[in-house]
Amino acid sequence: MQNSQKFRTPQEKEDYSAYQEDLAFQKELNILRNDFYYKMIDSKDISLVDFFYQPLDTLSGDAYTARVIDGHRTFYLLVDGMGKGLSASLTAMSVTIFINHIIDKMIEHDSFSLDILVKESMDFMRPILLDEEALSIDYILFDTYFSQLDYAKFSMPPFLLEDNKHQVIKIKSNNPPMSKWSKTYNIDKCSVENIHKFLFYSDGIVENSTIDGLVYNNFIENDFTESFTREEMKEHILEKIATQEDDLTFIFINRLELNTMTLISEKIFETTLDAIEEANSWYENICQNHCSTLAFNELFMNAYEHGNLDLDSETKHQLLQDDVYFQTLVSLEKECAKKITVKIYKIKNLSSQYRVTQIIDEGHGFDTNLLTTIFRNSKQFNGRGVFVSRKNSMGIYYNSKGNSVLFLNKI
Repeated sequence: MQNSQKFRTPQEKEDYSAYQEDLAFQKELNILRNDFYYKMIDSKDISLVDFFYQPLDTLSGDAYTARVIDGHRTFYLLVDGMGKGLSASLTAMSVTIFINHIIDKMIEHDSFSLDILVKESMDFMRPILLDEEALSIDYILFDTYFSQLDYAKFSMPPFLLEDNKHQVIKIKSNNPPMSKWSKTYNIDKCSVENIHKFLFYSDGIVENSTIDGLVYNNFIENDFTESFTREEMKEHILEKIATQEDDLTFIFINRLELNTMTLISEKIFETTLDAIEEANSWYENICQNHCSTLAFNELFMNAYEHGNLDLDSETKHQLLQDDVYFQTLVSLEKECAKKITVKIYKIKNLSSQYRVTQIIDEGHGFDTNLLTTIFRNSKQFNGRGVFVSRKNSMGIYYNSKGNSVLFLNKI
């Protein structure tokens, strides 16, 4: 279709526009690289990385990226283009595409440098930006080995960091907004040894009006302190703002204390159908919560059939169609000596308590990025168990190998 005369009815034109908007949004989601799609950071300790991305329009001026650099370094990017609409979106997406391309090359050659990344992206954007245009952007590098955060903040709202005593630390911008005239920049470092929670966000969140007639900036620090997960932070924001006025984007990272002090129960199970019933009964007696039990049932079954028995979804589907699924499971069980370990932790955050359940199988694992297509289309057969588990918990997270999963519920 080349022009509006090709449409026979107004409805056809509307449907075509909606189709193009959907394609544009899917393209944006492909540009926003996320190496932590339902993954935890499990290098030195366990940290949960979560994102909230709610554009005001289909074409967003906000963008984000999360990349695994190596075994102990992770990189995060937040971009906020000036204004709204197509121009802001083109700017945000252009710099995000370029930065991810450079990161890919650096990872390929084991040569990551935050300094070079900032310089190259600044050089790339200089001829693209308009004379009066400004770009707000956060470059964030975590190093869990040295417990250090390196950052270059170009006129973005302060990072919020919470230490082990629940004190909030603000890290302000160390650079003016990026423009076509920018030539110099600063990269600073700070220790995160005693930090257990992080929040990075765009100004669309703090500048949004609330139902009380104030801007949300008046509430963000307290809401951050009271939030243990992304879901709780999201709820705090959405229940306070009156009407969304700009793109809303944030990255929420929580470092969990999973140790002998917070462990309340642990048990090892065989890889058998009888053990599945035993595990479900054991877990239900401990937790006494329908949603937790439903999530556990699904994820334990995944550890059993997809993990230890190495049964892929396509084969399972075929076995069910041929009505030989359970006979095959019994046959595979006889040759499987692998175990499934379950650990249950209880963690307190201020006046609230949370249950963290970890299920560990001894299988080969899988790439959690495969879940992307499943969660974009929940009607698919494959991965329904993971989808159901996510809906009945505050989040599910796999380790880097894909053979260990944990999920959270509020007690």
